[in-house]
Amino acid sequence: MPKLRLILDWTLYRLALLLAVPLIPLRLLWRGRRERGYWQHWNERLALGPAPVTGALWIHAVSVGEMRAAQPLVNALRAAHPDVPVLFTCMTPTGRATAEALYGGFARIVYLPYDYAGSMRRFMRRVRPRVGILMETELWPNLIHAAARAGVPLVLANARLSERSARGYARLPALTRACLARVDVVAAQTEADAARLEKLGAASVHVAGNLKFDIAPPPELLERGAAWKARWGQRPVLLAASTREGEEALLLHAFAKTAPTDVLLVLVPRHPQRFDEVAGLIEAEGLAHQRRSTLDGELDPQTRVLLGDSLGELFAYYAACDLAFVGGSLAPLGGQNLIEAASVGRPVLVGPHTFNFEEATRLAIEAGAALRVDDADGLMENVLKLLSDAPTRARMGEAGLSFATRHRGAAARVAALIAPPLADAGTGRSRPDRPG
Repeated sequence: MPKLRLILDWTLYRLALLLAVPLIPLRLLWRGRRERGYWQHWNERLALGPAPVTGALWIHAVSVGEMRAAQPLVNALRAAHPDVPVLFTCMTPTGRATAEALYGGFARIVYLPYDYAGSMRRFMRRVRPRVGILMETELWPNLIHAAARAGVPLVLANARLSERSARGYARLPALTRACLARVDVVAAQTEADAARLEKLGAASVHVAGNLKFDIAPPPELLERGAAWKARWGQRPVLLAASTREGEEALLLHAFAKTAPTDVLLVLVPRHPQRFDEVAGLIEAEGLAHQRRSTLDGELDPQTRVLLGDSLGELFAYYAACDLAFVGGSLAPLGGQNLIEAASVGRPVLVGPHTFNFEEATRLAIEAGAALRVDDADGLMENVLKLLSDAPTRARMGEAGLSFATRHRGAAARVAALIAPPLADAGTGRSRPDRPG
């Protein structure tokens, strides 16, 4: 019966891939209207063209958040293995741009091929990575199967799995179990993530913590943010960071309705392709605004909203604010990373939906570094209370710094878990294929 279920799950997965074939170029063309990067490097998405590098330490990070989370781990691995080339793969143009900014000086960066058997076999045959590190929860069946056939050890690093995602994977239980059984090492963020992964079939699971705690705020960005704050005068600054579709309209309406005119809202959407859309939402609320990309010199005193339409400056925005709302949490999207705001010593507010950062959010609230609100009106109510209460903001900021510092160390723990398969790959020894 288990074998029959595995055959059925594989059949359903392959049928879904087959049906998607004509939709892939249409999707790339459609998304390329707003992000031109989707119109480039199509050959890489099919593993065509010359091999970018061979024998590399290969890290796959789907987009921006995962690329940034990988940084402390990459630093630790390069320190231990300075002569091993590095290859990054990603899925989105913004992820690629982030990789170029963070790692372009030493790594090759390409798109990961779509998860078709032929493309994945070509990728493994041409690249021959020493070890594959999949960031967070990237369980692609043909990728995992091709790596096992090629003798490439796989590590699932900074692994997280919400209850919602676990239910999704459980719809193809035999295929999920077969994939996880072929992953050599799973470095889970929390005990809860580890338990859910083990229940789905992961074999070698370790709780290593969250790599995002190990990301140190770059001093140059902190200095940039402090300079912005000085130029903006004495105005109270609310940062809405990494906001997602469906949230900005609610937030802007509540802000326009309740915030005093001297409060400056700095609004930084998560996805750059939405900058123009969000500018339209600001205008629809009748709020005077400027864009970071066109801001020269002083901020206009009449400006109510500054649209953060720049990339790679999130730590500077945190350094320039008095308190921060972390987006993706007003709408049921799972939330974004609140650790960065805490590591800069800023009070944090989040909405009710934080299942993607469940443990970190709980710990931050328990530490007194963050507050949870129910909706946009509740957010603005708490914002106004905190802006008039400097001692409480200071206490929350100090609690955030302590919270961020206390949970560091995941990079060293994950690097230690990766060391054995990387050392085996360096000797040319192949690992036995996993069952399933």
